Amino acid sequence: METSIQKPSLTPKFFFLSLGVVVTLITSVVSFLVLFFETLNKKFPDALNSVYQYGYNTYDYESIRSTLATLIIFFPVFLILSYFWRKLSKTELGVKDNIILKWMIYLIIFIASLVVVIDLVILVRYFVSGEITSRFIFKIIGTALVALLVGYNYFSALKNHELQTKTKLFTILGFVSVFLFFGLIIWSFIIMGSPKMQRAWRLDNQRVTDLQSLQYQIINYYQQKEKLPVSLTDLSNPISSYSVPVDPEFAKGYIYEYEPNLLENSLTFKLCATFNKKIPQGWNESNFAVYKGPMMLESDVRVSSTADYPTSGGVNESWNHDIGRTCFSRTIDKDIYPIYKK
Repeated sequence: METSIQKPSLTPKFFFLSLGVVVTLITSVVSFLVLFFETLNKKFPDALNSVYQYGYNTYDYESIRSTLATLIIFFPVFLILSYFWRKLSKTELGVKDNIILKWMIYLIIFIASLVVVIDLVILVRYFVSGEITSRFIFKIIGTALVALLVGYNYFSALKNHELQTKTKLFTILGFVSVFLFFGLIIWSFIIMGSPKMQRAWRLDNQRVTDLQSLQYQIINYYQQKEKLPVSLTDLSNPISSYSVPVDPEFAKGYIYEYEPNLLENSLTFKLCATFNKKIPQGWNESNFAVYKGPMMLESDVRVSSTADYPTSGGVNESWNHDIGRTCFSRTIDKDIYPIYKK
């Protein structure tokens, strides 16, 4: 009598591969759509949700950076797990493994469909409230492509449980997915700038912040002593723990310069710095409505004694600069900044 060997009904390897494919796929789909929508919002800003800003705000691209990093990591992991999952699925599976296979495919289709439907509902909601037509159309096209790629892939897997059939269209859609992945990454860097450009803007942003701090200290010095400081070293105060800021690229020879007008009763002075980039300006849609960054201040910069600079929204042209050394001329208004009473 022949003895039949019972195949294992459930292998941990197949179970965790299936779980990994589900998690990485859904994360990749959500990250792709969020990144695509955010880059479109930056490319086609809506004046209703934007301000015309002068300067770089590190918070402007935070959502793009986080979703970009997520997509760069999770999508390749998804491809690797999918490869081994399909390879293992072509072998003869146990009964419970087949059940997991079907449940996994149904779960992926369900969650992916839910994500796409929710995105479509949000898109239609914004469209009927006056969403810009051009970016609305692009978002619809992008969502439809994602739905087509995921839907065809796993509906085919559901139709062929053993995944033996591999059509030419399936291969084409696989290449399309990889192409869209790299295309969106390149597009994201085009929108927000390369890492090198991001660093240059952040350095310039720090310079403007330092100059604003110096400006406040100079005004406070005048209100306290009824005269302008002769040099920046006069602002250092060990009691208040204030020290004069140093240019972030001091090692390259960049320094902050202060040029007071030493004529009698003159309250005019200059602050100078060397910048890497021309100040970016234009309409910018941002999710951070309260804090707009140190380079997005009101045009009338009134520095109080309780803060180095105000953090209200608006635009500020008083720190507009080009590449290279730029000086900012300031004149203290005695009515706005009166002498402190002794």
